[in-house]
Amino acid sequence: SSHKSSKREWKPLEDHSCTDVPWLLLFILFCIGMGFICGFSIATGAAARLLSGYDSYGNICGQKNVKVEGIVNSGLDLTHKKYVFFLDPCNIDLVHQRIKSLALCVSACPRKELKTLADIQKFAETNGSTLCSYELQPSEYTTDPRAAKLCPKYPVPESAPIPFFHRCAPVNISCYAKFAEALITFVSDSSVLHRLISGVMTSKEIIMGLCLLSLVLSMILMVIIRYISRVLVWILTILVILGSLGGTGVLWWLYAKQRVSASAVETQIAKDNLQALLIYAISATVFTVILFLIMLIMRKRVALTIALFHVAGKVFIHLPLLVFQPFWTFFVLILFWTYWITVLLFLGTTGSPVPNEEGFVEFRMLGPLKYMWWYHVVGLIWISEFILACQQMTVAGAVVTYYFTREKRNLPFTPILASVNRLVCYHLGTVAKGSFIITLVKIPRMILMYIHTQLKGKENACARCMLKACICCLWCLEKCLTYLNQNAYTATAINSTNFCTSAKDAFVILVENALRVAAINTVGDFMLFLGKVLIVCSTGLAGIMLLNYQRDYTIWVLPLIIVCLFAFLVAHCFLSIYEMVVDVLFLCFAIDTKYNDGSPGREFYMDKVLMEFVENSRKSMKEAGRGGGAEGRELKPM
Repeated sequence: SSHKSSKREWKPLEDHSCTDVPWLLLFILFCIGMGFICGFSIATGAAARLLSGYDSYGNICGQKNVKVEGIVNSGLDLTHKKYVFFLDPCNIDLVHQRIKSLALCVSACPRKELKTLADIQKFAETNGSTLCSYELQPSEYTTDPRAAKLCPKYPVPESAPIPFFHRCAPVNISCYAKFAEALITFVSDSSVLHRLISGVMTSKEIIMGLCLLSLVLSMILMVIIRYISRVLVWILTILVILGSLGGTGVLWWLYAKQRVSASAVETQIAKDNLQALLIYAISATVFTVILFLIMLIMRKRVALTIALFHVAGKVFIHLPLLVFQPFWTFFVLILFWTYWITVLLFLGTTGSPVPNEEGFVEFRMLGPLKYMWWYHVVGLIWISEFILACQQMTVAGAVVTYYFTREKRNLPFTPILASVNRLVCYHLGTVAKGSFIITLVKIPRMILMYIHTQLKGKENACARCMLKACICCLWCLEKCLTYLNQNAYTATAINSTNFCTSAKDAFVILVENALRVAAINTVGDFMLFLGKVLIVCSTGLAGIMLLNYQRDYTIWVLPLIIVCLFAFLVAHCFLSIYEMVVDVLFLCFAIDTKYNDGSPGREFYMDKVLMEFVENSRKSMKEAGRGGGAEGRELKPM
């Protein structure tokens, strides 16, 4: 079967047919199931309970309610009581992630602090909002002994309703400080957390400006790749060398300068800044040394990427909408994630009312329905991977159209939209199948990661090692399958074959061109990685200089980490499209050299610059040693 597949003629863009239709039908049925979960949660009143809120007796605020069997104070008419009020809003159960307090429906939130029961009684008489349990009348607040248990813990903090969710929340969030600090497990001293947060708030304008700078630098780098790709590699290499040396030098200079000034002023802030600078300087030095060693090893192959970058630059000239692909994908993902989180919140309040051990009402799903959230979690992974795979197929289709169109003036008016049209009409099933395979690998890895997190500190060393090994193996398998999927989508865009056939054909092509994959694709990806490093280093260096002159700043750690992470994320989003284009071009090039030899009727589709690149690759391999016989045979069609 593999032999027949390798001999089958490829006919780029000559035939379009629907692929993997059963998988498309399966995906549609799965999405219908996701819609059923949303509809079920809304139909059972979960949406009303989430938006309007409900009290501890199962009554939904702002409407008439039905009596719950065996629960007192249920089935009340709370039409005029539209807000949920917690008697002790600061009593948070970190284990079960909920507020351990009696919840009531009230007509208004206390907009000022109430210090005594008399103040609570006066607030009820003045505003008509009773803050004590329903069985107490306002006149009984100061006389009934039950008031100590049925009235809010005082002083009652000033609170305001949360927009759209009708919950009274304390205006001063200091009572949630314990909850916030518990989430940051790596901080043992609460004063450190407070200084970190104050540092971020003090430097928020600088952080926003640096994030915008990383976006601008990424756009500039894309423009440079598009117009001056021939000299980009050398410019990028020189800039990375200068940037890493300059950044390391500046860090050591600032450390030496502040060490002298810190000796005169002994404050905790100065010590924190000095320690942070030392860590940054050592890390930058180690990183620079490793980077230089890698560049020294790759120096002979850097020139071989110039032609590939040049052709990729031409692709962006003819297909400028490729630059905006990350925006559309991110926008669609945000919409889906918003929908998913909304339905997840619905599921948290859906189900039948059940009395708990305290005599209050909880809503729980009974029977098979309680496993719906598992289905919902699988939907998150599969549909997210489906959206990302649609981007890969769209980019692959557009680049394939460019590569296999001999006369570039005959390209469609918008190859991106033409690729989207082919995806929707023919290849959604292939995308659904490829994304499902990734989902099958992600789910076990996430389960193992969850188990590892839950058993941290409890399992023995052998079990911990085995768990980490399994997680690592699944991660490697996921990356390999993602790379193979991307090439399978390219093969599908070329020949309109189903996923399995395309994956097999792409795998055969990649194995036959293993040396080219190592010499061309890896070096190209490495240069794009250097571009990401350049953007992160430039943004980080600008952040260091600005934060150094921020006199009222406290600690450097968190703002600089936020800026650098955002800069890497932005650079990755932009340059990943360029990386994707390089991978698609390489597979098209490998197919072109395998099935065409330049003779009449079998002319090459590739760009002349890419043909020169192949010849240079062959010459460099021969000069490296006589062991390149396989590569020589590999380039024989030239």
